[in-house]
Amino acid sequence: MDLDLSTESPSSLETPLLVIPIAEGSGVLDRGPLQALDQHLGGGLTRGPAVDDFKGRAKDRILVYGQEQGPDRVLLLGVGKEEDLDAQALRDVSGRAVREAEGLKITRLALYVSHLAAPSARDWGQAAAEGLALAAWRFQELQAPDEDDAPLVEAATLVVPESGEWGEGVRIGEAFAEGENLARALQARPGNVATPTHLAEEAARIAKEVGLDLTVLGPREMEEEGMKALLSVSRGSDQEPRLMILHHRGGPKGQAPIVLVGKGLTFDAGGISLKPSKGMEDMKYDMSGGAAVLGAMLGVGRAGLPINVTGIVPSSENLINGSATKPGDVIGSRAGKTIEVINTDAEGRLILADALDYATDLTPAAIVDCATLTGACVIALGHHNTAVMGTDDGLIQELEEAGARAGQPCWRLPLGKAYRKQLDSDFADLKNVGGAPGGSITAACFLQEFVGDVPWAHLDIAGTAYGETTRSYLRKGPLGTPTRHLLEWVKARAAGGSA
Repeated sequence: MDLDLSTESPSSLETPLLVIPIAEGSGVLDRGPLQALDQHLGGGLTRGPAVDDFKGRAKDRILVYGQEQGPDRVLLLGVGKEEDLDAQALRDVSGRAVREAEGLKITRLALYVSHLAAPSARDWGQAAAEGLALAAWRFQELQAPDEDDAPLVEAATLVVPESGEWGEGVRIGEAFAEGENLARALQARPGNVATPTHLAEEAARIAKEVGLDLTVLGPREMEEEGMKALLSVSRGSDQEPRLMILHHRGGPKGQAPIVLVGKGLTFDAGGISLKPSKGMEDMKYDMSGGAAVLGAMLGVGRAGLPINVTGIVPSSENLINGSATKPGDVIGSRAGKTIEVINTDAEGRLILADALDYATDLTPAAIVDCATLTGACVIALGHHNTAVMGTDDGLIQELEEAGARAGQPCWRLPLGKAYRKQLDSDFADLKNVGGAPGGSITAACFLQEFVGDVPWAHLDIAGTAYGETTRSYLRKGPLGTPTRHLLEWVKARAAGGSA
């Protein structure tokens, strides 16, 4: 989507659709530029049926057609109580604006926000830009055009009181939305398209676009690195594994980087511990963590955040052939620890183990990994919260705050020796599963074995990365979580704090 800014009066704005969010009891239609707009429309916003039909309540809407000059249509969207209007509400109403334009088969719109008392013009500009750009995204790469489909909303104008802080917010919001939309596109692509090689090609493309340094490891390099856990997962597939390392060097030379690690399992049949066939097509989404890290690195580079960030994506398929790892096998790892494979469907933690150990060699300030790791997480938290676990209370708090800002909330689960004991093995240093009780927690305990003393947190996105959504700016299917969550955390770190 093309986004631009305007400080024009709403009465003179030439646009097919002008959308104005209105809070309950705000009275803004009775004064200033919006009163002038109402007069220009012959009182169509405040007289007759409009008075009874539109109160500014959430989901209220009224559409008025314009005069010869100015906007062709004016749409009021209720946003509820004024005291509840925040950046997330603005993100939502921006998404509603795009959906309304789609319903009217309009390809461009203007969103008027000059009347809103923004506590932070930068934050609200970012939220509005994200809502518009995320809502306009639609996956159509593999479908023939359908004349009955609503056209894509290609352009939007944000009408603001001043361009400075609002403009900077829009710049960040566009970058973050572009990153999340990339993650959604990668998620949506099926396993025969989005292979490990394809993810590496996408990593190369974004590295070139935004000036990132890229290293890609194939099987030979992984052997040299001792990445036996990652290689054990890939043995059942004809597709070669890849490990992508992207560096954004936006901070001072020598600054310890923060590292993002994402599980890039491009299709997960479960290996010999075969998954049920029902719903297996959704296992193309098992690379959602890797997609989020690639999207976050695009967003970091596009926004030019002043911090050193490294993104690492281990990628493989988990299929079955005569060479596939078997339940009961004992495998090695880059860290030198041996692992008894109890269940080959617990493969994500194996490819992450080698990637996390690699990350520790970078002497990072912190590591955050994200993965569609456990069905147990969906049972525990449903589809509303990402699970977060880790070794550093301050880091966990930063992630909780970043998730809230992004509209991608997380909820902390515990770790501890009692859970780690469930991974004890009679034949190796540890097992790859600890049984059903506390399954999300024991999976995190497994990952903790490979991060050393580095401050570390794990985001289990099994319930939040894809599926249904109530957000107006998203669509059913690939949701891109936790791309903007990671970006909000990186942005806060770049600013020197957690806010």
